[in-house]
Amino acid sequence: MHRRDLLRYCASALAGVTLPFPAFSAEAGTPGYKCLVNIFLFGGNDAFNLVVPRSDAEYNTYATSRQNLAVPQADLLAISPNNPDGASYGFHPSATSLQTLFETGDLAIIANTGPLIEPTTKDAYLAQSVALPPQLFSHNDQQDQWHTLKGKSPLNTGWAGRIADLMQNSTQDQLLALNTSIAGTTLFQAGATSTPYTVSVNGANTYGALDQGAQLGGARRTAFEAYLDRGFTNLHARALAEVHQRSLNTADKVNQALALVPQLTTPFPESSLGQQLNIIARLIAVKDQFAMSRQIFFAATGGFDTHDDQNQLQPGLIQNLSDSIGAFNAALAEIGQGENVVTSTQSDFGRTLTSNGDGTDHGWGSHQIVTGASVLGRRIYGNMPILEIGGENDATGGRIIPTTSADQYAATLASWFGIGAEDMDLVAPNLSNFTSKNLGFLG
Repeated sequence: MHRRDLLRYCASALAGVTLPFPAFSAEAGTPGYKCLVNIFLFGGNDAFNLVVPRSDAEYNTYATSRQNLAVPQADLLAISPNNPDGASYGFHPSATSLQTLFETGDLAIIANTGPLIEPTTKDAYLAQSVALPPQLFSHNDQQDQWHTLKGKSPLNTGWAGRIADLMQNSTQDQLLALNTSIAGTTLFQAGATSTPYTVSVNGANTYGALDQGAQLGGARRTAFEAYLDRGFTNLHARALAEVHQRSLNTADKVNQALALVPQLTTPFPESSLGQQLNIIARLIAVKDQFAMSRQIFFAATGGFDTHDDQNQLQPGLIQNLSDSIGAFNAALAEIGQGENVVTSTQSDFGRTLTSNGDGTDHGWGSHQIVTGASVLGRRIYGNMPILEIGGENDATGGRIIPTTSADQYAATLASWFGIGAEDMDLVAPNLSNFTSKNLGFLG
């Protein structure tokens, strides 16, 4: 049995998918370079104030539902989708960079997306006749749903981690891990057989005790490496020593490569997200030094759990997201990688249409954005919901039922990245329940 056959079977078991044993399919090749960048908006982004209907009838429905949280109609930044649905839309007034990217064709809106196990209507939801992700409206559980696409099955790998597992053969010559996080360890990138890498906004993480001045730090490192080279008879001690040595060597190589890269001329916001995307752009710039053909980066920013003070907080949250993505796209053009990198958002869930007086509560469906020169942009993919409390898209309490699943969203990204249809059930375990396997927003 080949190693990849075993990998496919084990990954399918982790994903709760039954396959004949052994199973085989030709591994997708990885010509050229492709990179996915995932930006997670922790807390639950209120995207119904990010993309808002501008046409009178639809806006009036929205404003009636949102009450004191409605964005003034005259302030919305108009967009002109190439696939109009009869209504007109605009971005929040703080999202100037997102509007520009949309209008130039480098950004698409993925409408009303969220974790689903199978297509769900309001009637089916109320009758409890459809399988639903457990613990809807819970932060931790829905973050895990987005990261793993697990549905009802326990799953300790993320869909980016499973992509890395599947591509280990074709990326084995890479000198860095396929998955890299700038926002700490994440379930999204956890694989069954692949190991992600973590860096900070300043570059590769190093051992603090070995960096305390050239003389003291150098002496400590010499002593530490001599200890690691002792040759341990205990299997676990030997494995731990190898991990430490590999970490030291990798950090050296990454930081040395970054030190040789000229600083980007593109200015980035000083925010955490802005600086995360800055270091990602610089790491992409040195990809050839590490023989990278495929990379997935994870970045994150928080503060979107706007139960209170939403009108005061949301403009800054949206401006940070918009300006950071705008700068990142400009930096990718600067280093000549705009065609090779796709950036997408995720968040715990959307928010309720209803106002609690000062903010919103936990919802379900939400809009996501995808940017990059390979995106078939200036379009809205999926169906924009009717933003009416008690309407056909409202589960209850102003919580909008998704009409596009997180599995469909992830599968479209994974397909562009190089995962074949024969392996897509391992990446997106619930995809087979949906008619459309690819949303079409990537060329």
